Amino acid sequence: MEKRLYFHELECCKNADKEIRGQMKQTDYIDLSLLPSGAMQEEMSRYFQYRGTLVSLNTLRRDKCYYNAFCRAMKSHKSLPDSLLEWEENKWVMLIKGYLLQNGKPLTIQKQSAYGTTHTLDAKPIIFVKNLIRFLQPPDERPEREKDIWQLDRLGIEIEQNPIYRTVTLNFTGIRQPEIREEVKKAIFQHLKSENLGTVKREMTSIRQFSKYLEEQNRRLDSCRDIDRTLLEDYLIHKATDGSSGRSSGDNIMKLRSVLESVGKLYGWPHLEKLFINTDIPQEVQPEFKAFSDEELKRLNAHITKLDEQTARCMVIHQMLGTRISDTLTLQRDCLSLVDGTDMIKIRQVKTRVYEKPVSAELAALIRKAILYSEERYGDGVYIFVDERDKSRPLQYSTVKHRVLGLIQKADLRNDKGASLRFATHMFRRTYGAKLTELHLDDWTIAKLLGHKGVHAVMHYRKMNNLILAEETRKARQAQTRILFANLDGWGEEYEQIRQND
Repeated sequence: MEKRLYFHELECCKNADKEIRGQMKQTDYIDLSLLPSGAMQEEMSRYFQYRGTLVSLNTLRRDKCYYNAFCRAMKSHKSLPDSLLEWEENKWVMLIKGYLLQNGKPLTIQKQSAYGTTHTLDAKPIIFVKNLIRFLQPPDERPEREKDIWQLDRLGIEIEQNPIYRTVTLNFTGIRQPEIREEVKKAIFQHLKSENLGTVKREMTSIRQFSKYLEEQNRRLDSCRDIDRTLLEDYLIHKATDGSSGRSSGDNIMKLRSVLESVGKLYGWPHLEKLFINTDIPQEVQPEFKAFSDEELKRLNAHITKLDEQTARCMVIHQMLGTRISDTLTLQRDCLSLVDGTDMIKIRQVKTRVYEKPVSAELAALIRKAILYSEERYGDGVYIFVDERDKSRPLQYSTVKHRVLGLIQKADLRNDKGASLRFATHMFRRTYGAKLTELHLDDWTIAKLLGHKGVHAVMHYRKMNNLILAEETRKARQAQTRILFANLDGWGEEYEQIRQND
């Protein structure tokens, strides 16, 4: 076989910008002759051709460096197999780790997330080897539901999910007990038929946490059938005292209850359906209802304009509409209309319903510009904001979040109290609602502009402006006091104490 795999033959090069392709040299290639056997050369060639369909040309060039390090590591070993599949993954990992240590290179790297937290990861050559060996594994021919990692599109059922979150797999490997894992799979499959994928993912989180507790406490269970009230109470005490936030603990217990009750129904274990009582569900801690101040918005928006133009438009439109982020990212190109000379926008709420409301001419013009940008760049499509990896899908929330959080960290943006500025997209909606209350609109109008069915939630926006209300009340009381003092003129001395006590 050809001992060289040229970059210009790979998919990522064909999709690269003309400028980058122009810089491509005939000497840019993967030297497969560095590998000791023909089988390894064929396996590595397949991997790089596959990799070239997923990543950019620059990423592939970095992979070449890790490949060269892997080849040098193999040269230091006297007896190697003919194929990369003849050794287990951990043996190849030990080989590359030994090479890195011998050459004074680190085995781990520190990476800061978009949230500012630091994580320890394997060094890039180790990640390269792991990805390579996993790619080469023969396909699992078992039915999808028997596997520990499900490809959702292979389950043969229609799954409801929020389009701004892309989830392609469900991973059951975090459930440590094999029998419990198989029982939970059956329950989760039934839930996928009737529940939103976001709900099912929270159920998966709850059962993984329960499974981890069983392992750490050395509670050996062969099946969910062995779960009794005593064990559950021990777990509830653990959850209440482990120091974690109580904000989502109620939902977590409810999701665990849902899974175990379904397992009980499927396997005919009625005690699982009676395991929980209402008082097991802890009361949710109500989060503080926060909004951005005017100064915080000015600081943030001054830097949002430095993002790429379509992301910047998305964030400005999001603020001006006061919608949920899912509703902004799923705006469709036919959303604008003209009714009696007024620009109207149709908002298809992912969570609830479709509604229309008027928008300013300036906002309508900005939306039309965003539509034109997507038409010119991506051609025909449904959404205004488009996922570059899949043109049929809306722009993903994770993409927007990482872009804006990266901007906040780079510019070291701070809130009014001096702490690092948060990027909570729902705070824009709360700020919008709070501003509506400042305009002294009635509750029904505010609810309609926010897309609420009723007026119950409006009270939260009014509470956020209690300082403004207090200031307005103070001014009204001062005016009343002046009127009262004027009316007291000429009255008896016994009324002077009112003036003195003021």
